[in-house]
Amino acid sequence: FCRICTTTPCFHSHKIQILTFITSNKMKLVLISTLFASAAAFAPSKIAQSTSALSASLDGVVGALEPMGIFDPLNLAEKATDATLARYREAELAHGRVAMLAVIGFLVGEKVEGSAFLFDAQISGPAITHITQVPDGFWAVIIAFVGAYEAQRAQDGWVDPADCPVDQPGQLRDDYAPGDLQFDPLSLMPDDDDEFAIMQTKELQNGRLAMLAAAGFLAQEAVDGKGIIEHFTASA
Repeated sequence: FCRICTTTPCFHSHKIQILTFITSNKMKLVLISTLFASAAAFAPSKIAQSTSALSASLDGVVGALEPMGIFDPLNLAEKATDATLARYREAELAHGRVAMLAVIGFLVGEKVEGSAFLFDAQISGPAITHITQVPDGFWAVIIAFVGAYEAQRAQDGWVDPADCPVDQPGQLRDDYAPGDLQFDPLSLMPDDDDEFAIMQTKELQNGRLAMLAAAGFLAQEAVDGKGIIEHFTASA
């Protein structure tokens, strides 16, 4: 379902301008806007419909924008059933949301290193190395939190494995919409169907961009051992 932009900017002529913009005070506004986008991403979906928004024909599927439309070079969607398409969308939403949080974590984590109140401000260096610097007890908390969330998500969204056909494992419930977490603390979900579709599209687009950004952050830091913020400030 991903839509990838094919426009290639002139890196050399715009390098300084791009880096200066990122390291300016506007970064704070970008981070705040991304946080609100992430909050909107978890807004509950309008479900309780017998037919999924995803259909085998892909007519009017949310997230397909012109001029790209449905980006499916391997024709996975054409070979998929409605149930498979729903699982694809569930996976896309889950990974997109994690990626949005990861991008924020990269930038914020590196920006506040040495000054944060967590872990006695001892965490430093590129974000990909932070994971090895946290105390062992921290992992027990993370595993417990993530495990509880995933268990609840599986219970709400998935059919009991005992009730699934052997050749069709991992089925979603008919009354469950992919990505629906029933989490909307800021009441961002609009009542109008058209506005809700627009919000869903924004979530998907932000998630897709975040997945590419997070992958780029990981690759860049793995290549030269420098943090993303360090890259921005060194070239500004």
